[in-house]
Amino acid sequence: MTQDVTSQIAGFVNTYVLPLGWKLLGAVAVWMVGAFVVRLIRAALGRFLTARHVDTTLIRYLDASANVMMKILVLVAVLGVLGIETTSFAALLAAVGIAIGAAWAGLLSNFAAGLFVMVLRPYKVGDFISAAGVIGEVKEIGLFVTVIDTMDNVRTVIGNAKVFGDTIQNFTANPYRRVDLSAQIAHSVDPKDAMQRLRAKIAKVPNVMAEPVPVLEILTFNPMGTVIAVRPFCHNHHYWQVYFDTNRAIAEVGAEAGYQAPETRHLVRNG
Repeated sequence: MTQDVTSQIAGFVNTYVLPLGWKLLGAVAVWMVGAFVVRLIRAALGRFLTARHVDTTLIRYLDASANVMMKILVLVAVLGVLGIETTSFAALLAAVGIAIGAAWAGLLSNFAAGLFVMVLRPYKVGDFISAAGVIGEVKEIGLFVTVIDTMDNVRTVIGNAKVFGDTIQNFTANPYRRVDLSAQIAHSVDPKDAMQRLRAKIAKVPNVMAEPVPVLEILTFNPMGTVIAVRPFCHNHHYWQVYFDTNRAIAEVGAEAGYQAPETRHLVRNG
């Protein structure tokens, strides 16, 4: 009787326990080796991207994505070693991916646009831009949103899909920009004299560039007199300082020269 029990236990161990034990050991070995290989690949990928000066945010995203995908592959390999059917598991993952993609269509569109922004680089952190109807300085470029501080210091978060799908103006990309202003003078004022005085005054405005030379030309005529285009150039960082100082210079020229205030002239008809 004792021999029969011993024989049954030995048979059970040989039939079920040992194969299961070997499978578990194999699964643990595959998981450990797989985890080690994943770490090596992630480290190599990080060095490769860093050496090519890829954006830090994009590096983190690619690292996390690669980590998840490789861990899933290792998990599938572990399940295969344990004898678990992986076909249905892969089909389940595909179904879940489709469901999440459908539910997060808007989020994924922002994500895709974020990748394009990081690769094509139409703007970078610190640039002063106009995008999706918002004007300000770029504070952060994420995978899903772009953060902009507007001129009145309001932090604005915009989805990357909206930014990338609209017109983007980057005021920082070029070394300088033009300030567009105008000066209204009366009919009695000589435009040449006014332009000469304005040119000398604007040359003294701080941060106005000597090259290109400020543009001062007759822009148009109206019932009040002549309108002179006043267009100095400056670095983007000095735009508003030059804008306000140039307006002040226009007012000072009129006061110093004693120009008559512009008045509307009405056409008088006889008869």
